[in-house]
Amino acid sequence: MKKADITPELVARLVARQFPPWADLPISRVELDGWDNTTFRLGAMMSVRLPSADTYVAQIDKEHRWLPVLRDHLPLPIPEPLAKGVPALGFPRPWSVYRWIEGEIATEETVGDLEQFARDLAAFLAALNRCDATHGPEAGPDSHMRGCPVAVWDRMTRGSLERLGGVIDTVGATEVWEAALASRWERPPVWVHGDVAATNLLVREGRLSAVLDFGCSATGDPACDTVIAWTFFSGSSRAAFMGASPVDEATWARGRGWALWKALLELVTDQSDPGHAERAAVRQGWRFGPRQIVGDLIAEHRSLS
Repeated sequence: MKKADITPELVARLVARQFPPWADLPISRVELDGWDNTTFRLGAMMSVRLPSADTYVAQIDKEHRWLPVLRDHLPLPIPEPLAKGVPALGFPRPWSVYRWIEGEIATEETVGDLEQFARDLAAFLAALNRCDATHGPEAGPDSHMRGCPVAVWDRMTRGSLERLGGVIDTVGATEVWEAALASRWERPPVWVHGDVAATNLLVREGRLSAVLDFGCSATGDPACDTVIAWTFFSGSSRAAFMGASPVDEATWARGRGWALWKALLELVTDQSDPGHAERAAVRQGWRFGPRQIVGDLIAEHRSLS
């Protein structure tokens, strides 16, 4: 079943069959519901999330197992699983009900002070990194490789660079990538969120108020969680995020590699589907397009060389 086939009508039938006390609650789509899952609001106090493909099913058990463990150690609200649904009525995957968290998606307009927002996000991620990672889920396919060494994307990134010759500064981009590969995380694994994007960050009264979607979370290298430094922050807000984040320069180098890998992928697709890069930036909550992100990564790397 494809994402487009997951409709409010289907969700209403699933809820009515498996959770009768909630059968009469209204169901409405959530405007920005990501890619891994299709999300609906259930009444005023809950949300329903259904995996968009089989590859995302493992995220359900992970969130139900670990979110209650992490919640008490973090400075901001995170999703609270309430119930787990099972495949039925033609929907082939398990699914989840969560408590609804009020707030607006983080954008330049909803955030009151980008520098304060950057510091608050850095503090949240630092607290997440301090959580006990013993027996936590290892980075790998179930985290879509978040928390793994950035080298897992080496072949894909070099392929992207070959296809983008004449489109971007591939020499400079290769320098960024080689610098990312030159270091490794050699400390014990830490908890990482795995998808720190503006669309997973909620704002109330201009301040960061909650962090959503831990489907890509894992224990491993925290470099993947630094990508927002280049996709959402810039200038003084980027400096504030970096200054408040307790990671070393080698981790920032790997983070630039993570940001480069993703931006290049969007630019490659844009070559055959013009406008894709712009649409992808909106869907992922990026304040900047992939081409600008690549340029910023190159400039920053060279300024540090």
